[in-house]
Amino acid sequence: MTARDNWGWKARFGMFIVSSEAVPEAEWWAMLPPDVSVHAARIAAPAPWASWNGGRSDIELSPDLARGAEHFRGMRLSAVVLGHSSSSLLGGKGWDVAVIARLSELLGPGVAVTTNMFDCFAALKASGVERPFLVFPPWFNDATLEKGLAYIEAHGIAAAGHLRYDPGPGWREVPFSEMYPRGLGFEQQIEPLYAQTMAACPKEADGMLILGTGFRCVGIIEALERDLARPVITANQASLWHCLKLAGVKAEIEGYGQLLRG
Repeated sequence: MTARDNWGWKARFGMFIVSSEAVPEAEWWAMLPPDVSVHAARIAAPAPWASWNGGRSDIELSPDLARGAEHFRGMRLSAVVLGHSSSSLLGGKGWDVAVIARLSELLGPGVAVTTNMFDCFAALKASGVERPFLVFPPWFNDATLEKGLAYIEAHGIAAAGHLRYDPGPGWREVPFSEMYPRGLGFEQQIEPLYAQTMAACPKEADGMLILGTGFRCVGIIEALERDLARPVITANQASLWHCLKLAGVKAEIEGYGQLLRG
């Protein structure tokens, strides 16, 4: 008799995440099918995690990102995801392609590389969602929100509307840049998020996309899909789904939306 040890013999995924976040790994481990594992490299660099040169002809990875890729290279990974929505949104159109190319060089052949926003786009397409209602984390400041909307539009997605989640009393007066350092990342509640998104989602939206890998939300996917009667895509759900596809792993995962049910 042997016990489950979470050994990834079917697939092993690498994930670059914000150094101070606990949400991405928690949500991935909640959703992972048997015999698949996820391994995180933590990045302390400011967003975006790779910077363009003056002419936007070349890109330089942050030292943390490059170091993490070198460590991942020896782990026999099936796929690696840059799990940071903000980096893509602030990097702009073309950033994901450039970063994927550079990381692929460092990780070597046989490792599929993707980004969280590319995962979200693939998930929207697979779900038949063309006019999503966008939900952003409360710590996205006005500049990030504006660039995010422009980035999504530049990739051909016409959003039906958007919401920046209101974290409630005690947080509304906290500057955006201070929300995570003061602990909001560890004090997130999904019940108010469900209520706000249900109330704000317009009828013309044919689905919902909740952005931000550090934004706790996979626990309400099923409830939202049932009550909205529309697909709901979330950042970590989309990345897990896409990595499974890239690795050729077929799995029907219950409890986290129709995307993962296959």
